[in-house]
Amino acid sequence: MTHREAVVLLSGGMDSATALAWARAHGFRCHALAVDYGQRHRFELESARRVSAALGVAELKLVTVDLRAIGGSALTADLPVPKDRDEAAIGAGIPDTYVPARNTLFLAIALGWAETIGAMDLVAGMNALDYSGYPDCRPEFIRAFEAVAKTGTRAGAEGGRFSIHTPLMALDKAGIVRPGVSLGVDFALTHSCYDPAVDGAACARCDACRLRAKGFREAGVPDPTRYAGALAHGSQA
Repeated sequence: MTHREAVVLLSGGMDSATALAWARAHGFRCHALAVDYGQRHRFELESARRVSAALGVAELKLVTVDLRAIGGSALTADLPVPKDRDEAAIGAGIPDTYVPARNTLFLAIALGWAETIGAMDLVAGMNALDYSGYPDCRPEFIRAFEAVAKTGTRAGAEGGRFSIHTPLMALDKAGIVRPGVSLGVDFALTHSCYDPAVDGAACARCDACRLRAKGFREAGVPDPTRYAGALAHGSQA
C-alpha cells in the first residue's frame, strides 16, 4: 500500500492529537512537527513526544523559534493567563493567550518541511472554539495560506498544489473527544492547560482547561486530566 506523506502540526494538545489520528486513519504517512516557541512551560512538548510515539508517526521533528523575543501574549510574556471566565467571556474577542503570528509561523515551517520531503499535505487541529477567538484559526486564514503555499514555493511554481487539512474545524470540544476516542487517541497523554502547576497538573481555571473539561463532560467520556484545582466535573465553562 502506498501512503501519501503529510506534515502534521502537533502541539501535544487534544485537538492536534485527534488531527494526527485522523490523518493516520486516512492513509497518510505522518511526519509530526512540534514547535518550542518559548511558551510558558514544556509539558505540551513532552505530550507531543508521547502522542507521536503512541500513534506511530514516521518522524517527530522539534523546531525551536523563540517568540519571547517579540512577546505580546500571556503565553510568551509576563502577562497573566485569564482564569475563571465563563463561556460567554471565552467566546468574546481575542484573548490575551493569542500569540501574534504563531500559526502563520508554524504553517510556514510545516510547509518548508513538507516541500523538503515531497509532501503536498499539511494537517492541523484548528477548530470552531479556537477560531471564535483566534484569527489564525479561521477557515479564511487556512485558505489564504494555501494560496501563499501555491505562489511562494518551488513545488507550487512547478504545478503542485498544497492542501491544508483541518478536519476538526467545524467541531466543538465534545465533537473532538468522540472521534478521538474512536480513532484510538489516549487523551491522558495530551496536555491543554495554559498555566499548569510545577508538576504538570492542569490548573482547571484557564480557558483551555475549562473548554477541555466541558468537552469531556458533554461527550459523556471520563476526563483523564490530572487537575491541581477543582475537578473537571465541577468546572462550568
